[in-house]
Amino acid sequence: MRAFLYLFLVAACLACSAPPANRQAGSQTDADDDGWRPLFDGTSLTGWHVYNKGDVSSKWTATQGVLVCDPKKADGIFGDLVTDSSYANFEMELEWRISKGGNSGIFINVQESPAYAATFATGLEMQLLDNAYAEHRHQIDSTHWAGCLYAVDCFGKNSAPTPHGEWNKSRIVQQDGKVSFWLNGKLTFEAETKTEAFKNKVSSTSMKAYPDFGKQASGKIALQNHTDSVSFRNIRIRTL
Repeated sequence: MRAFLYLFLVAACLACSAPPANRQAGSQTDADDDGWRPLFDGTSLTGWHVYNKGDVSSKWTATQGVLVCDPKKADGIFGDLVTDSSYANFEMELEWRISKGGNSGIFINVQESPAYAATFATGLEMQLLDNAYAEHRHQIDSTHWAGCLYAVDCFGKNSAPTPHGEWNKSRIVQQDGKVSFWLNGKLTFEAETKTEAFKNKVSSTSMKAYPDFGKQASGKIALQNHTDSVSFRNIRIRTL
């Protein structure tokens, strides 16, 4: 009887310590106790694809826990990377670093359709930028600085990215139309996007050229393939 009980306890311990089965990044079953789940598994592009192109070879690669976009990569097409799933009310966190003078972005509420040639035609963009060495046109416009809602609005004094090549931490929160961007712990943008005030602000910017920009309260998340190398890691999300 004692031998049987001993074998039972050993088997139970082994079962508890066995590694979990592989799960798709971003799946509900992958959530931790606080509801966070990864959007990037650290080893592959599972859960992501190239905007309007699908699962094709691109400038994006996954290596050693880092998602890298290298525009100078010999093979693969250019294109923004978008999530397979869409999101409405959520909180998202990630880390990013960019090359000297680099420019990229994180988009939310992207509507993927052949009707829209680019992610920025519909999605709100958190600008990613090396403020110190960016092109002059970006340096003189605070809505182009890191952490801002690109070309629309920004708390410019809070745009303080780390030097190029070093990691930054960004946070995006969207709930019932209210959108907040954070960069390295500081609020860089916040607005109620369903209001007339926000619509009027957009209409006074260059984004007025895109009739469906910022009009959706849900959609896909996108990472921008610009002209510069950019890397991401520790991408996670939770539903609010």
